Amino acid sequence: MSSLALRNSGALGGRTAYDHIPLDKLVRDGPPDGDWENALECARMKILQQEIKSDGDGMSNLRIYVWLIMLGAPILSTDDYLSLVHRGASPAYAKIRNDTFRTLTTDPLFRRRVSEASLIRLLNAIAWKLHDGKPQSQPASRQSLPAGQETPTQASSHGIPPHGSSPAAKHRARALTLTTEGSETSLSPEAGIYVQGMNVLAAPFLYAARSEAEAFVGFYQLLTKECPGYIRGAMDGVHRGLALVDKVLGIVDPKLSAYLTSKGLSAELYAFPSVLTLSACTPPLPEVLRLWDFLFAYGPHLNIVCIAAQLVTHRDDIMASQNPSHFLRTFPALNAEKVQAMTLALLAKLPDDVYVEIVSHAM
Repeated sequence: MSSLALRNSGALGGRTAYDHIPLDKLVRDGPPDGDWENALECARMKILQQEIKSDGDGMSNLRIYVWLIMLGAPILSTDDYLSLVHRGASPAYAKIRNDTFRTLTTDPLFRRRVSEASLIRLLNAIAWKLHDGKPQSQPASRQSLPAGQETPTQASSHGIPPHGSSPAAKHRARALTLTTEGSETSLSPEAGIYVQGMNVLAAPFLYAARSEAEAFVGFYQLLTKECPGYIRGAMDGVHRGLALVDKVLGIVDPKLSAYLTSKGLSAELYAFPSVLTLSACTPPLPEVLRLWDFLFAYGPHLNIVCIAAQLVTHRDDIMASQNPSHFLRTFPALNAEKVQAMTLALLAKLPDDVYVEIVSHAM
């Protein structure tokens, strides 16, 4: 597991044969001697120490390719993606349409760059792909829709009207209010192909990618290889992650943990969106992208420690609040550099058995 290097005090100080090669050249050309394993570790260290260069909006021509490499995503042809789109509405289509208009509604960067139609197409294609991969699933067929209801392809051709124009939607502090209510169970035909909140988890991929097909293959790899437990059944992986947030906080900051406990606050009550979306629900989006560079390089499971790091960073404000539930309802603006630094500090305090739980919790 790549994040093991972060728990080795000497791992970050070593030098490799690729230190002189810029990250973009290493990604574009690969290692000149074909030593992919060492080149990958060098790329991880470059991400940790130098970051991926991007503009003020978080845009980078390199980022999506780094993500795909770190996630081990296979090559996917655009035609393969389009074939999923052209199948029409998946069994989860109605639930997808109920969520997409609420995705990062307060983020002007996302709304300017990513259309709801593209988000619908991506999530619907993911639902079909997951549906096809379910054990003993029947051959997929095109689903009929009620009269007057558009398929994702039809919707994209007409242009989707704006949704969520109510004051509550416009002034929503968080990107999406996520609960387990309405989530899929093992008895539902949609189990394992879409759960509420996947729309927010997909959003950074569409923002960073240069095509929907790139976003699709990266998002699918994340779901199926890194955190399948987040979308399976009753999202057991998410609930294990929430329990680990409480456990980690109790280890690294017992006073803060005890204070939250005295107020009746467990991670289940305030951190569900942050766990499920790998902190993508906490603006600003450019900082989310920088945090994801770190998470994909060393393991998305480290988001559990990143959430604890955000709490520890703001511990004085939390403990000074008579109503910390109000403070935690909207996490303070994300600062990827500070969160990353605090995460590295907290990792060194965690016992090995807890770290093993963190690594495996989403599987």
